[in-house]
Amino acid sequence: MSSTTDKIKGAANEALGKAKQGLGDVTGNGKMKTEGAAQELKGKTQGTVGSAKDTVKSATDKL
Repeated sequence: MSSTTDKIKGAANEALGKAKQGLGDVTGNGKMKTEGAAQELKGKTQGTVGSAKDTVKSATDKL
């Protein structure tokens, strides 16, 4: 997966995770809230991986 794809998927997962957490709060659904937190964390991780790929590519391009 490219760094851009990782970043886009990460941002989408973060947004969906936050939405699930909010919906879980409103409805009192603890499972949905937990799933949302996990999805948000997954998104943050994907974004970090995308940034790391950019850093590595930039470093190797300078060689």
